[in-house]
Amino acid sequence: MTTNNRIKVLFSGHRIIIMVILCLFGLSVVQSRQANKKKRRQSTNERIYLVHADVATYDMFGNNPTAQVLKGRVAFRHKGARLFCDSAYLYQESNSFKAFGHVKMYQGDTLSLFSDYAYYDGNDQMAEARHNVVLKHRGTTLYTDSLNYDRLYGIGYFFEGGKMVDKKNVLVSDWGEYDTETRDAVFNYNVNLKNPKFVLTTDTLHYDTKTSMAHIVGPSKITSGKSVIYTSQGYYDTNKEKARLYGRSKLTNNGKEMTGDSLFYNEKTGISQGFHNVVYKDTVNKNQLNSNYFWYNEKTGFAFATDSAVMMDFSQKDTLYVHSDTMKVYTFNINTDSVYRVAHCYNRVRAFRTDVQAVCDSLIYNTKDSCLIMYKDPITWNANRQLLGEVIEVFMKDSTINRAHVINQALSIEQLEDSLHFNQISSREMFGYFDKGEIRKTEAIGNVLAVYYLQDDKDSSLTNMVYIETDTMRMFMRNRQLETLWTCKSQNVMYPVTQTPVDKSKLPSFAWFDYIRPVDKDDIFRWRGKKSGTELKNIPRRSAPLQHISSGTVVSVESDLQPADGVKASTADVQSKAEMSVGTKSGSSGGANTNSPKTSKDKDASSDKASTVAVADKTESHNTGESGTAVDDNKNK
Repeated sequence: MTTNNRIKVLFSGHRIIIMVILCLFGLSVVQSRQANKKKRRQSTNERIYLVHADVATYDMFGNNPTAQVLKGRVAFRHKGARLFCDSAYLYQESNSFKAFGHVKMYQGDTLSLFSDYAYYDGNDQMAEARHNVVLKHRGTTLYTDSLNYDRLYGIGYFFEGGKMVDKKNVLVSDWGEYDTETRDAVFNYNVNLKNPKFVLTTDTLHYDTKTSMAHIVGPSKITSGKSVIYTSQGYYDTNKEKARLYGRSKLTNNGKEMTGDSLFYNEKTGISQGFHNVVYKDTVNKNQLNSNYFWYNEKTGFAFATDSAVMMDFSQKDTLYVHSDTMKVYTFNINTDSVYRVAHCYNRVRAFRTDVQAVCDSLIYNTKDSCLIMYKDPITWNANRQLLGEVIEVFMKDSTINRAHVINQALSIEQLEDSLHFNQISSREMFGYFDKGEIRKTEAIGNVLAVYYLQDDKDSSLTNMVYIETDTMRMFMRNRQLETLWTCKSQNVMYPVTQTPVDKSKLPSFAWFDYIRPVDKDDIFRWRGKKSGTELKNIPRRSAPLQHISSGTVVSVESDLQPADGVKASTADVQSKAEMSVGTKSGSSGGANTNSPKTSKDKDASSDKASTVAVADKTESHNTGESGTAVDDNKNK
């Protein structure tokens, strides 16, 4: 073998030895780290040291021949622990003792154990305390009747019922353990956590005494005043009174329930948040709100919902479903007898109930005057009827519709049985009056155009079509059928159905939006807009002018429309005030005299206005003596 080969072999051998040493060193490091993470129980050879006893004897012929009998101010010392009692049996062979009467054990300055009786094994460092046991560690005190304290791991176990007390909380359970190193406690079976502000009951609970954080790992109930929380998984910070709940938890308060996959609740602020499949139910008012995100402040009554938000109303025989991108609810005069709420639903609103459906861009509902207002291309359907306009107001009474008002570009359409012909009315505005939910009277005002088909009494076939142009029209209904039709200064033309001109069969504003209409409660999530060319006309509206009070001072009429205390005025109050402001303040500019004499045109306008008001007031009268024409539908038939 050459010198070079010998050097290579020698170097290779040294390299193998070095690698083996490094591997062994790494293994020893890993083992030492694992040993640091969890101690291994090892018997100790350190003997229990008897510090003092007034009397020390042996009872060679008694019940404990191997024990040294100690009496009077007995004191022991073992591995940093000091033990005291009234009397004891010391077993030197097994390195253990039994202590009786006023047993005390101290470990450092932070831990103390008291009991009436104790057995201590010096080899395993295990103390078994019985009867009137008290374990004190820092600010935590544990009371029980049976406790095993493992000094090696620093864990105390109780199994015959125990009570743990800290600064704010009292925890009671049948079984539990307390770790003096981590200061964590585990409680099992009939767990009860009492706090001055709440009570938590469960079967399993983890509790961090450092942070006063309760970790819920089983079916639990948290009661705080009128609020009750049901959960099976979560965290409750007893200091900050905050809860983070998971696993389909539920929060109830005064007839209201909120359920979700995840719930966050702050007892101090009254704010709760729900994430994913959130259900908020009001059993008192019989309504429910579902969404994937929900925010609620129980102190102010403000609620916010988005992401697949749908509101359900159970107050009627059939459930009403309303969906929009975002929903908000404001509560006013909360915790008073005059409390009321205002709900805002906006962007892509769709509603469904078996007897009525609706679509609009946004709506507002005020419980003070039970008024619902739909904005921006609102459309409503009832059976074979369709109603639309720029704004639709619906006033409720005892949870049923009382009257309705369609503002600007009003259009009412009824599809007949043959699905080819339609009764139609268009006007500047419309009013509908209901009795027990049934339409009793309809009134159309301003530029009224109507197409109405007459039917044969025998076979209900269509006979004639009536085309009407007028300024005011009233229709009286019974059992959803036209009973009497009244018009003011109308131009009427009747055509046989077979000879109806094409341009007269449908009004210029006619549009049938059956493709937009929600068909069921699931269809409210599928938004469908109007086809191009069927949108409402963009008619500019004249705004209320500015009123000049004095030189240099300009006050906007809009300022008069603001409620004195925020948003506490009802919808009807704001609307009536706006109408009064426009009616009384329009036309005044500069230093013009608002009391100037009226011209002949002004008098005619006033006369026409008075006639309109008179017609509107006589809601139950349709006398032909007025300047108009009354048409009895039954006679025409």
